[in-house]
Amino acid sequence: MIFAGKRPNSLGVRDGKLASCPKSPNCVSSQSTDAVHKITPLTYTSTPEQALADIKSVIQSLPRTKIITESNDYLYAEFKSALMGFVDDVEFYVDRNANVIHVRSASRLGQSDLGVNRQRVETIRTKLNEIQQNRR
Repeated sequence: MIFAGKRPNSLGVRDGKLASCPKSPNCVSSQSTDAVHKITPLTYTSTPEQALADIKSVIQSLPRTKIITESNDYLYAEFKSALMGFVDDVEFYVDRNANVIHVRSASRLGQSDLGVNRQRVETIRTKLNEIQQNRR
């Protein structure tokens, strides 16, 4: 586990915001304003609670994932890479006022992630949309 790195202590929601992305390009956040890090928040058609439960089931269906923290409006999971065991921290925050789920996915170590964090969020978005469409 030499590539796991230490769990950041900046995770979580503070004043309705997830932590900012570092300057390195290995992070995406729906609350970021610059093009390198910006990603669209997740949307949902169910209740916020159901949407978070759906995200949880999507995460649990993906390989090498571990849910660390969950509450009624927040979910934090660790994703581990297959080859080297690099750990990415992925957070979801339900913004009930905006009716979206903010997401932040960041590598703990290194500079570039070769687009892995962005791709992961888009995979989760696709699977979440499928679940919601099947429920209609």
